[in-house]
Amino acid sequence: MALGYRELAAELRAGIERGEFPAGSTLPKQTDIAEQYGVNIKTVRNAVGLLEAEGLVTPVRRRGTVVRERPPMRRLGAERYAKSKWKYGSSPAFIADREASGQPYERSDQTQTVDLVKPPARAAEVLDVDAEGSVYARSRIVRQDGKPTTWLTSYYRVEDVEGTPITDPTPGPAGQGGGFAVLTLQGLEPHSVTETFYARMPTPEEIEVMELPAGEPVMRLERITRTKDGYAVEYADGAYAASRFSWSYTFDMPD
Repeated sequence: MALGYRELAAELRAGIERGEFPAGSTLPKQTDIAEQYGVNIKTVRNAVGLLEAEGLVTPVRRRGTVVRERPPMRRLGAERYAKSKWKYGSSPAFIADREASGQPYERSDQTQTVDLVKPPARAAEVLDVDAEGSVYARSRIVRQDGKPTTWLTSYYRVEDVEGTPITDPTPGPAGQGGGFAVLTLQGLEPHSVTETFYARMPTPEEIEVMELPAGEPVMRLERITRTKDGYAVEYADGAYAASRFSWSYTFDMPD
């Protein structure tokens, strides 16, 4: 009995996992796959489409179906926010990720726009500000090897960051130590971070801004940063290209 497209996808998937088709290589031509497995072209197209939806391969014009690279970046958990990394002018969180991943960093890898905007409903709720008022929105795009990996926007009360490097759109972090160090100098030292993640398929705007290939999901992040007394100093939300990151957490187990 001829293979169905799901069975054919399983065969190709197994070949990728065994290393027969390494990351960055192309699958055989669809006509060659059809001949090898004794199936029609429609079955091959459906099987390859399933692998695309799983994020294992992506079509590249004039190359064919390319096997995706394994996530090159580790996104650290609590370690990325260690005060020793940013409080004394060292590494902001995303640079800590680069260092842990053995990846280089240039200031131009992060670009941003800074605007006074009406706060989104969730930002107004977390920051406890007037929903009809204004907050600073620092929206940045982080790239690796020229490709966007992260699109994140942080929202701040105007009175907390007015006139600080957080409102400066110059490429790169907001000064030595990044935004957390700036908040500390304002007497608003970050003490706790709450992160919430979930996965979904990207919006058309995310596909365009982040230059996502077909079938690429995003990891959505909501981050709330508070001082020791519980005062919220930042609300952030954004998207990570799911195939570019693995999430790494190390922590002591609570009693």
